[in-house]
Amino acid sequence: MSPTGTTLIGGRTAGTSTAGTSSGGGVRRMPMGLDIVVRDAVPARLPRESQPCPPPGPAARPRRLIARESGEYLFVGLRGTGGASPARKPAADVRLGPGDICFYDVHQPAALDFPRQARLKVFLLPCELLGLARSDVPRLTQAPVTPASRLGALLSPFLSDFADTAVGARSVLGDLLAWNAVSLLTTLADEHLADQARGREPGTRTPLMSDILDFIDLRLSDADLSPETIARAHHISVRYLHKLFREEGTTVGRLIQRRRLAECRRFLTLRSAENMTIAAVARRWGFASPTHFSRVFRATYGMSPSEWREFAGRGDREAGG
Repeated sequence: MSPTGTTLIGGRTAGTSTAGTSSGGGVRRMPMGLDIVVRDAVPARLPRESQPCPPPGPAARPRRLIARESGEYLFVGLRGTGGASPARKPAADVRLGPGDICFYDVHQPAALDFPRQARLKVFLLPCELLGLARSDVPRLTQAPVTPASRLGALLSPFLSDFADTAVGARSVLGDLLAWNAVSLLTTLADEHLADQARGREPGTRTPLMSDILDFIDLRLSDADLSPETIARAHHISVRYLHKLFREEGTTVGRLIQRRRLAECRRFLTLRSAENMTIAAVARRWGFASPTHFSRVFRATYGMSPSEWREFAGRGDREAGG
């Protein structure tokens, strides 16, 4: 891959990456427009992309990410954010610990105050790939996901090992792991946004709510999945179930639809499903009406299911080429 690669999103050029390579690391292009950068020499800034239309006027100094400990730090750089206008006042500094996962906007990367011996592993990918709206980015970048959280404990070591495997050698296993990494990052972004909206620390969900969410995920393909069946399975009233979801900032129906859409979006990227029709994929994950599925898919992700399938397939072809 060239040090200045270009990523296409929905037929548009998202920007020119200046991640480059260094003597202490490398860069690897994976399927679906995912780039991985590993650096042993800590730069002043994270890998960035130029804004398509830089806003006029002076910009405030970038947010500083401060790490006083040596170790390994993980970053997820979000492309296709539209180059949101920078804040007029300085952004608050953020302190990171080894193993933290920090989302950032590639148009406005933070400055780094890190020890020389720290190691950075950066995953660069389009917002569309994670199902994010532009308005989600400022909230997503407010705080890191720490290894102390449930998903942080799972993803921090996985992403670290995956980056080493992907950069070191090309293999079929590496490509398959890339698809899984994108799926896991989608879940991480979704959960992190929900935690930010609730104003609580990540990973503090009650055991009952975790059991309910696991129950829903295992039965997404059941078109008859409903609040009544969920409440009955967990020996609670439907009223109490709705109360639990209000505390999560959502509803039962909205969460089921969001989970089903996420699975459909993932399924549409699989090589094993490339011969399945859009309607068949929708039915596979509990949507009774293909028309309704296409409408809510576009409303959620900004493109139709067929456009998403083409977009994901193009990223795969570019990686293989």
